Amino acid sequence: MFKKRRFLLVEDNDAHAKLVMLQFRDNTNGLTIDRVPDGESALAYLRRQGPYAGKDRPDVVLLDLKLPRVNGHEVLRQLKADEDLRGIPVIVLTTSQAEKDMVEAYREYANSYLIKPFDFGSFQRMIEDVANYWGEWNQHP
Repeated sequence: MFKKRRFLLVEDNDAHAKLVMLQFRDNTNGLTIDRVPDGESALAYLRRQGPYAGKDRPDVVLLDLKLPRVNGHEVLRQLKADEDLRGIPVIVLTTSQAEKDMVEAYREYANSYLIKPFDFGSFQRMIEDVANYWGEWNQHP
């Protein structure tokens, strides 16, 4: 029996967030997902500060790079520098195909770098695969 995982989606684009959230709710066998719209809120959520004080920490973070307030690279740097948070897998989920973004994300210890497909069906399949792998098959404490 697999432990059901909690995901945190850090995404400022409402349309992208809605697609991810719907895919999780419709097709991921009970996995839970919360969303925050910017990097500052992501750090507060992960540190359980302010309005997120009562939240459970996520098992996996889906992180966009182009975020307001604190960008995704800085979120990744701070998360991986924090001894209490660094073990949380981070999947970069972005539209950026820039090699410099990919190289930087992996240097900041991203666990995966996924480019959002423009095709709706491909996007749905990607999110379903992410949920299956990171939510069920991948084992971590």
